[in-house]
Amino acid sequence: MASSPSRGEVLSLFRSLLKTASKFSDYNIREYVKRRTIDAFRDNKSLSDPNSISSAIMDGKTQLETARRQALVYSLYAPKAKNVMEIESV
Repeated sequence: MASSPSRGEVLSLFRSLLKTASKFSDYNIREYVKRRTIDAFRDNKSLSDPNSISSAIMDGKTQLETARRQALVYSLYAPKAKNVMEIESV
């Protein structure tokens, strides 16, 4: 039987995913990753089975590594112009 991860470990994963999302230069991708992270944690907050929780945490860690790699790739090919949503109005 798998032991349930601590609350601190879950919050650390959540913060890491949001921090990684902020590294995307493209507005649409950055907001998608943030929204997907928040939605996934909301969907899984009612889990009570330790095996399901551990599985969700492992999936989250896999998603974090994927997001980190993608953020690096996207930073290499960042668009020259800002998205309309990022332009500050005067």
